[in-house]
Amino acid sequence: MSTSFKDRNALVFVLITVAINAVGFGIMIPVLPELIKSLTGLENNQVALHLGGMTFIFAVMQFISMPIVGGLSDAYGRRPVMLFSVGALAIDYFLMAIAPTVAILYLGRAISGAFGATFSTANAYIADVSPPELRAQNFGLVGAVFGAGFILGPVLGGWLGEFGPRVPFFAAGVICALNFVYGVLVLPETHKPEKRRAFNVRRSNAAGTLKSLSRISGVRGLLFVFFLLALAHTVYPSTYTLSTQEALGWTPKDVGNSLGAFGLASLFVQGYLIRIIIPKIGLFWSGLIGIGGAVLGYAILGNASQGWIVYAAGPFAALAGLYGPSLTNMMSIRVNDTEQGELQGAIGAAQGLAMMIGPLLLTWVFYVFADPETAPIYMPGAPFLVAAALAFLAFIAMMVVTTKEDRSARLSDVKTAEVDGASPQASPAET
Repeated sequence: MSTSFKDRNALVFVLITVAINAVGFGIMIPVLPELIKSLTGLENNQVALHLGGMTFIFAVMQFISMPIVGGLSDAYGRRPVMLFSVGALAIDYFLMAIAPTVAILYLGRAISGAFGATFSTANAYIADVSPPELRAQNFGLVGAVFGAGFILGPVLGGWLGEFGPRVPFFAAGVICALNFVYGVLVLPETHKPEKRRAFNVRRSNAAGTLKSLSRISGVRGLLFVFFLLALAHTVYPSTYTLSTQEALGWTPKDVGNSLGAFGLASLFVQGYLIRIIIPKIGLFWSGLIGIGGAVLGYAILGNASQGWIVYAAGPFAALAGLYGPSLTNMMSIRVNDTEQGELQGAIGAAQGLAMMIGPLLLTWVFYVFADPETAPIYMPGAPFLVAAALAFLAFIAMMVVTTKEDRSARLSDVKTAEVDGASPQASPAET
């Protein structure tokens, strides 16, 4: 087998694995609340507390496991780490599909968080097999298939959920198992033994990433803006399904279809519109439009009383995809070339913290306001109104922490404004 053929097999497998991970995560969004209800008999507002806890555990395990998985692949090779992760995910989905108690679902989310942290290995594979001139393009492919998986996942989960809340988990398990078999047959090892390093626990932990938040100069204000927006964005994985079911009586199929539509709108913004808007009006104004879109999208969803209103929020929610690349690039041009990796670590830490805090906060808000008998004001969309308030605070903070130079700068004026290489804000379907 030639090297180029090996590289092609590795690239194809990585892209398929990333897509399957995205589908597997998205497939659960419309049906996990129904499965929790079937195991506990709880009402929507009480189910929300379980969803918040499960999302918290998933985020914590991802936060801890990302650097560990990356370190293990550097020490022992990409192939065994990737195959182990894919195989463990298949077992996890089957475990959740047959879960007899809600405690097993918590265990499943912990396993999914730990072994779903394959992106560091996937990125390492891409770096191994891609020549420098194609590396950015191949990283872009990873982002594209990731987004496509999250468009397909909720739709597939919603449709399969019509046959029962456990069916989508069985489907995800089968898909991961087939991917594991495919990987055993074709996945090559791309990390040469002479390039490996010993596994070091002190280098493979999240504490160092957290420390980077306080070490980077000139970007703290923008990191705070980013954190507020990431905090608000957690409303989608934590309460979107429950809010629409409580307020509108939606089925899992309805939820999946709406998230698929949101995903397509976001794909249009991030795959096409972003290339026009950011170069034309600059990073600051693009970021501000994105934040404004997020505020309006959350506010509309928080007040939605009919299904068409949810879909009307889609274009505004999709515009929120502008602020991720804009903020990332604005931070990037504030640090020198030797600090770029540290900056990405800080951004990842901010996102990780938001994923830990946000679901607990927003599911508690839903718990309080979604009980028609005890709520001070019955408002199933209250978590989205809280998210709108957080995004509005980010809008104000953006105005405060930026300068006149930021507002007048165009993309051609900055030293490193690689729009295509920035980390985009996920769509509602991508969380």
